[in-house]
Amino acid sequence: MGMNTEDIFERLRKGETVSPNDPDAHQMMEASFATKKLLVQMNNATEPEEIRSLLSQIIGSEIDGTVNLFTPLHINYGKHTKIGKNVFINFDCVFLDLGGITIEDNVFIAPKVSLLSEGHPTSIEDRHSLIPKPIRIKNNAWIGANVTILQGVTIGENAVVAAGAVVSKDVPDNTIVGGIPAKIIKEIHS
Repeated sequence: MGMNTEDIFERLRKGETVSPNDPDAHQMMEASFATKKLLVQMNNATEPEEIRSLLSQIIGSEIDGTVNLFTPLHINYGKHTKIGKNVFINFDCVFLDLGGITIEDNVFIAPKVSLLSEGHPTSIEDRHSLIPKPIRIKNNAWIGANVTILQGVTIGENAVVAAGAVVSKDVPDNTIVGGIPAKIIKEIHS
């Protein structure tokens, strides 16, 4: 079997499990500390334009002027996060994005939301490996306060996730989910 020459971040983006013995694993920590420097600046900024500019640097793409972010925000990498237009992200959210996070247009994210696109195997001998799976939040979704969305989950268009929910499975379009684990509470009709 030949040596994998792909960049570790591209491998993560493609969903490859990375073991702690991977020769490039150290790059994840180094990138996290580089992101932390920008986060300190962003989380101490007070002007919306400056916050958007620093967030653009963190994620590596332009943030639309219709996006509003109330800091602090905590991101471990940043470059695997995509944010659409007219998105509102409230105070004290956590994004672990090595597996990828996509936030489409018109999404509301309440305070203390955790988007965790990374996990670990349950087996003791492999537990320090990292399993990345993308999170996608579709157009017009509303994520309530203190929600945790786990790796590999898609939140459907127009969906609402009730405060305090832990979402471990996909949420269909036009539904309200809540609880631990989150379950469908009702459908949304126009």
